[in-house]
Amino acid sequence: MLSRQYQNETHYQLSEQVGFLLRLANQRHTSIFQNHIRNELTATQFSTLLRLSERDRVSQNHLGRLVGMDIATAKGVVDRLRTKGLVKSEPDSIDKRRSIISLTTKGICLVAKLKSVGKTITEDTLCPLNEQERTTLLALLKKIS
Repeated sequence: MLSRQYQNETHYQLSEQVGFLLRLANQRHTSIFQNHIRNELTATQFSTLLRLSERDRVSQNHLGRLVGMDIATAKGVVDRLRTKGLVKSEPDSIDKRRSIISLTTKGICLVAKLKSVGKTITEDTLCPLNEQERTTLLALLKKIS
């Protein structure tokens, strides 16, 4: 058993640690996300489609960077989205080694729905907070991201 003096000198409450709290918040958000998306897409696939809709056409590597994925993960995500018929790829007209990714018609239709669902997911995640708290939380998350 640790001495009382040692416990006081090394005060560390797990419930006060940023990593622990972020993990709990992420678990809650992930559960809300899954309830709305119903296993149709992963959060990474969701983000990839939304980022792609903002850019229209983009190289696979750049798309990965926009979503925060490494090269191997980006390739796997794009491959799975292509299998679902949501994205297509074609060789870059300038550099044939690069793949240019764009949404298919099916992907464009899905993105329109995902934007609405995404707003609901965000609302459900932030519902315990008032408007000022929501604004502050989002600003702070952006600052540490």
